[in-house]
Amino acid sequence: MCRPNYFDVTYSINPWMEPSRPSSADVALDQWKHLHDSFAALGHDVQLIEPVAGLPDMVFAANGATVVDGKVLVARFRHEQRADESAAYLDWFRERGWPEVKMAQYVNEGEGDFLLAGDVILAGTGFRSDSRSHGEAQEFFGRPVVSLMLVDPRFYHLDTALSVLGDGHVMYYPGAFSTASQKLLAERFPDAIRADVADAEVFGLNAVSDGRNVILPRRATGLAARLREQGYEPIGTELGELLKAGGSVKCCMLELRG
Repeated sequence: MCRPNYFDVTYSINPWMEPSRPSSADVALDQWKHLHDSFAALGHDVQLIEPVAGLPDMVFAANGATVVDGKVLVARFRHEQRADESAAYLDWFRERGWPEVKMAQYVNEGEGDFLLAGDVILAGTGFRSDSRSHGEAQEFFGRPVVSLMLVDPRFYHLDTALSVLGDGHVMYYPGAFSTASQKLLAERFPDAIRADVADAEVFGLNAVSDGRNVILPRRATGLAARLREQGYEPIGTELGELLKAGGSVKCCMLELRG
């Protein structure tokens, strides 16, 4: 995770960002700290990367890399406003002795668009990550990559429209995906929780699950009820300030799979 010390909305690279609307680094930090403490209270080891001045979106650590089986594929960002984040993540992993760290050749935005689901990696494209990055990831990680096409600009990363809950179980918003991708998801995950647009619009799918506990935005009440019915323990949190930049729970956390 990365503290939002320099959080601000001074440019717009997704439909949620409105530079004319006031934003507060202090409020963002308070909300982020509650999320950080929630992960720690559940027993998870939370490591931090230092924020860099001039990179207000660095708080969205999920976008910095994809880490599977101890291999690290560092993101290559589409927009110049975030491009310098790549070097910070590359240095962080190398300084800590991760054995296989590679800078991506093609544009991909880390776990924003790459989500591990059992033995496969679900990979989004359409707005940010280059479709060629899916083949690059498959070769690098040695795992099958399943491509999914995003079609609604509000859900510009895969992790805004789909969340892996564990044991081959996911939740997603069908309207974020192309018809072909909706069919693929329905076939692969017949027992998935399908979110409605109201929960999707408050970034309810930008959630983190450890297989039992699911941390998600507090306003996603419909999804919380569905999760409870399925035997999960939903934990609501408030990240409304960070949503002004188009991010929420999952965006703030990069999973380090050793």
